[in-house]
Formats: sequence, structure tokens, C-alpha cells
Amino acid sequence: MQLTGIHHVSSLTSKAPQNVNFYTQTLGMRLVKKTVNQDDTSSYHLFYGDERGNPGTELTFFDIPNLAPTYPGTSSISTISLRVPNREALHYWQARFHSLQVDHDEILYRAGRESLAFRDFEGQRLVLVVEDENEGVPGGVPWEKSQVPVQHGIRGLGPVALTVSDAEPTVRLLTDVLRFQPAGQYPSTVESQPDVLVFATGAGGTGAEVHVEVRQDLPQERLGRGGVHHVAFRVPNEQEYKEWLERLETAGIHTSGPIDRYYFRSIYFREPNGILFELATDGPGFTMDEDFEHLGQKLALPPFLEPQRENIEARLQPLEAIDTKKTF
Repeated sequence: MQLTGIHHVSSLTSKAPQNVNFYTQTLGMRLVKKTVNQDDTSSYHLFYGDERGNPGTELTFFDIPNLAPTYPGTSSISTISLRVPNREALHYWQARFHSLQVDHDEILYRAGRESLAFRDFEGQRLVLVVEDENEGVPGGVPWEKSQVPVQHGIRGLGPVALTVSDAEPTVRLLTDVLRFQPAGQYPSTVESQPDVLVFATGAGGTGAEVHVEVRQDLPQERLGRGGVHHVAFRVPNEQEYKEWLERLETAGIHTSGPIDRYYFRSIYFREPNGILFELATDGPGFTMDEDFEHLGQKLALPPFLEPQRENIEARLQPLEAIDTKKTF
């Protein structure tokens, strides 16, 4: 029984139309599911990914209008990574960000890989990273109808970085309970802070790593727009999903219990520094209620919310700023 990589990462936005515009047009990802936050149906839940929204490629956003900004700090998922195929792609993105006036840094090496850090319009901290060649968790398939050429397209999620004030309890949960393995370390970008620790699961590599950064010079994060809500790890099937729930509960970890999200099954819990983790099954997937050609084009509701469609649609702000049917 082993987690096979990162399933998805969920963040917060206060401006859904602009969010769709940035992640589909600027980054060229596909909006594979336009649905609602099942815990607050007045809020969108937007899923971006590769051509099918395969597990390991999904970057999602909860839309909360008028949300205050994130104040970075500890007890946080501080950076999201997105995988690109090679150095040439990274240089393509550097030029693209420059021409589109996207806030970005220079290309540099992080954890032995070339990478390019940038921010979206709400300050969401992201890094494009060159994926490991012919090893680790395979990447996804960029959508051919994106305005970004397929050969340079985003192929999925890369490592997530956790920033904590004390690494030991987080590391203990990752290794003793979730069965991650130590996979190296690299110097912090902040002088006098400890090295960043790298942990991997499954086949390892860019799609299956968690980086743990200790920052004793920061307060605890105040989460808002441009911040990360949680990270989910991949469970390959229903049987292992049940086994993971039993393992977490046997370890004395308080969980949400099993939750059916329709497109996948979930278990939520917080690690010792307060960061929200999720375990999510690879299936059933996003073609449960939409065919491949029409993913993300209408508001999709799971069957248990369908009777409330009229009321739900009346409470959502329109996404008129972007035509999600458009091909670029």
C-alpha cells in the first residue's frame, strides 16, 4: 500500500473570471471541470489540468469573492510547482511571461532541477520545474487546443513545498504514517535557515515529492486569496483507500472520514503543523458527467446537488469574462 504521487492542489481566489483567464489563456491549462465547493455551494470549484484532468495534473481553486490576501508564513503550503518537459520549454515560458507582463524571477536550479518561479495576479506563488526525464511519476498530456504549443505545455504538478516552524513532527507523519521516503536536501534560499528536506512517494520524481522548509523567522500564515488550501495525494484504488482510512485512524489521526466527491473519493486530515492534507482516489474521473470534448463547458453538479441546480446557479457570479468553450 503506497501513495503514488500528488493528486491535486487546491488554492483560493477572489476573482473567478480573472482566475479562469490566467490559468487557461496565460498558462494554457484546460478548465476540465467547472463545479461548486460541495461544502459551500455559493462558491465555484474550478479544476485545471491536462487534456483530461488526469490525477497528478489538477490545480484547483475555490472562489471566495472579497477574500483578504494571504499573509505568508509557517504552517503553510508555500509553493506549488508545475512540470514542463525540458529546458527549451522553460525558456519559452520565460519569454512568454516577459511578453505578458507576468511577475517572474530568473531561471535557476532548485533541488537539482532548472526552474522558473512566478506569481499569478493574486500573488499565488508557483514554480515551473523541468520534469525528471524517463523516471518517476509520468506527466500528463497538454491539451492540443491550448494556445500554448503542446511541446512546451504544462504536464502536471511538481513538488509542493511545506513551510513549518518545526520539521520533526511533519517529517514523522510523512515517513512513519504516509510512507514517504527521504530523497535528499538542498540549501534554503534564506541565510541561517536549515536545509530544505525532500521526501518522495511511489515512483518518486517531480510528480511525487514534498519539500519541507523550516522558517523560524516567520509568523504563522494567514490564509487568503493567492494561498493554498490543501494538497491531495494519490490513492490508486478503492481497496487501498479503505486501508488508508484504517491506517490513519489506527495512528490516532483525526480524519474527516470517507467523503464521496463524485469524481474521486477523499479523506481529509491535518498534519501536526496544521497543514491540511487529503488522500484522493485516482477515479472515477471527470468524464463521469461530461464527455472529453466538452469538459468544463457547463456547470457540473454531482447527482446529490443536481436537485438544487436552479438555486445554486442563481447564487454564483457569472464567468462572462472568459468563454470556456473557446479554443485558442
